[in-house]
Amino acid sequence: EAVFRNGRFVSSPNLTLRFLFIKESLSPRISFIVPKTIAKRATTRNSLRRLGYSALGKHLSQFPVGIVGAFVFKKAIDSVAEVGKEIKTILNKL
Repeated sequence: EAVFRNGRFVSSPNLTLRFLFIKESLSPRISFIVPKTIAKRATTRNSLRRLGYSALGKHLSQFPVGIVGAFVFKKAIDSVAEVGKEIKTILNKL
């Protein structure tokens, strides 16, 4: 909740990262949110979330220490490679 209230954001065409830096947190804590406006069915939202987590695994070590945030989908994405490309775009903007 504090991430959305007090946090900053970085956007790419299909994803937005809302984040905060917390000094007590050592490793990055990142989650994925898929709004109902993007996918009506829960199974579709869950599969998009799983795609995000599988793409995030390759890039997690590149996130700064102490970051706490959430990726919010703007559009449905079909492949892990596309999500990875969006994450890489956002990482370059951090």
